[in-house]
Amino acid sequence: MARETSTPRWRPVAWAVLTTTALAAGTLSARRGAAPDRIDSPTGDAKAATLRGPQLAAFDLVQTTVRRVGTRLVFTEQLAAAAGTTRPTASGTLAGSSVYSYVWPTSLDPSAVGFAEKTGTLALAATSHPDFDDTPKYDENGDGDPANDGTLWHSHWVVLTKDDVCGPGALKVRDIPAGTTPKLPATWPGLPLFIDSPGYEPQLSGRTIRVDVPLKDVGFPTSFAFDGVTAALRVNASVHDPLLCVVDVFDIASRTLTLPGKVTVSSAPKANP
Repeated sequence: MARETSTPRWRPVAWAVLTTTALAAGTLSARRGAAPDRIDSPTGDAKAATLRGPQLAAFDLVQTTVRRVGTRLVFTEQLAAAAGTTRPTASGTLAGSSVYSYVWPTSLDPSAVGFAEKTGTLALAATSHPDFDDTPKYDENGDGDPANDGTLWHSHWVVLTKDDVCGPGALKVRDIPAGTTPKLPATWPGLPLFIDSPGYEPQLSGRTIRVDVPLKDVGFPTSFAFDGVTAALRVNASVHDPLLCVVDVFDIASRTLTLPGKVTVSSAPKANP
């Protein structure tokens, strides 16, 4: 996939590469909860260019956790309003279409789930996008057609990396250049991106979204760090490199994207949260 010669129409966004100076000065700080595997966030601090009121409140993070429960890792985000109620409006085309997402960036290496190692930040995401389907192995709505389910909330592993073409300091889902064959998970959906469609079904209950991940699927790590993010992404108007950029960050659990949450996988299993 060749890089565009013209400037893509991405709206610049400050993804919390929030300045090094601010971090060093301590003017922005994470709010870890009573336990290390919990990050508390203030209500009402979510911001968006296009969403307001109850629509934005569905992405206003209140608490983010990752906990071991038996043989699973349970990823949760609690919101200020009912989770998953706000979805992108269908545009009718892939080019320029929107993706809304609940994201858990982690310190796990991408190789933990089958990507080439040291290729970016591995994140678990629950997404909705009505204009395309990127889970070809699954028929989420049970209608016999596995290619029309993009609007339903579904899970992905993605590898995020910085690309200023998406906006100053902004992130994208890592592209796969034409003619290259990087290591990818067995459930890679065939898009020219570092994206996986593992089939974990997000559970939405009231103000909480939850995704359960088998420990074996991440290689039984002893511990790792995490954060919580809600954001909008957009497919490039030319469906070109960069293909999928983060264009609007709604909320960041830690405010700084410093991954202050810590989960110790080797500890005794916890009761259901």
